[in-house]
Amino acid sequence: MRHQVSHVVTPHSHEAVDKVDSAMETSREGMRTLWLSLGILGATTVIQAVVVVLSGSVALLGDTIHNAADALTAIPLGIAFVLGRRAANRRYTYGYGRAEDLAGVAIVLTIAASCALAAYETVDRLVSPRDITHLWAVATAAVVGFAGNEWVARYRIRTGRAIGSAALVADGLHARTDGFTSLAVLLGAGGAALGWRAADPIVGLLITVAILMVLKDAAREVYRRLMDSVDPALVDLAETALRAVDGVRDIGQVRMRWIGHALRAEADIVVDPRLTVVQAHALAVAAEHALIHAVPRLTGATVHTDHTADHGDPHAALAHHTAV
Repeated sequence: MRHQVSHVVTPHSHEAVDKVDSAMETSREGMRTLWLSLGILGATTVIQAVVVVLSGSVALLGDTIHNAADALTAIPLGIAFVLGRRAANRRYTYGYGRAEDLAGVAIVLTIAASCALAAYETVDRLVSPRDITHLWAVATAAVVGFAGNEWVARYRIRTGRAIGSAALVADGLHARTDGFTSLAVLLGAGGAALGWRAADPIVGLLITVAILMVLKDAAREVYRRLMDSVDPALVDLAETALRAVDGVRDIGQVRMRWIGHALRAEADIVVDPRLTVVQAHALAVAAEHALIHAVPRLTGATVHTDHTADHGDPHAALAHHTAV
């Protein structure tokens, strides 16, 4: 009810320019998140690099490399957000929003590389134990690394979910993996302070497993986006909205897909066969209007009108093309 009242009293439009402005705004939010993340992780990397020079800690060196790599993941995402602002054309008729999915693939590969590096360093530390010096500085740098990565992770994930960007969410999960690596450095330094040289590699193994779990979640999210997967609850929302439109007798298939951080939909509705073309078109527009207001981040829908089976199968001419 609150949404309906707001819709009535608030000036609004569904013209193409308004949809472009909305897409531009979400891209700005993504770019703002990337710039802030790059600044935080860049500062964290510099601090840790200074401590690496002072302490000679190989574990902290690995963590510093992870943080630098995580900061650099802002590059493919930034390119994707910039490309996503480009208007659709005759070759890319849906626009360039899917560039975010390609960026998501790059991020997943970066997480996998970080996991492989963490595993390598852990095995190397088990085979060739090393003493750590300047433990207080190493511990401080580890805390700084964890704090910086966790802040960036939360910010990226929150913004990614708000604007519907799977790539940005995956990038936030990647930042969280580097936070785990920083904790491994901290716990390893604590074990070394107690004289337990095996503490660092053992904790490293546990952190590597944790990174694998994060990798699985990020890969699953990007895979689903590449396969045009949507939350079934969104389909339920769309079907409920269509059934509530006055004049819609029944609904057929409802499809949705993500294009960048915006949704597009296709829907079939059953209408009275006695409607004129103008009336049927007006009903289709009303159905699209209802969908845009009911489904978050939906920017447009193609609504196809059918009549009841009492007047024959309207798709009989297509039967030989759709037969399995």
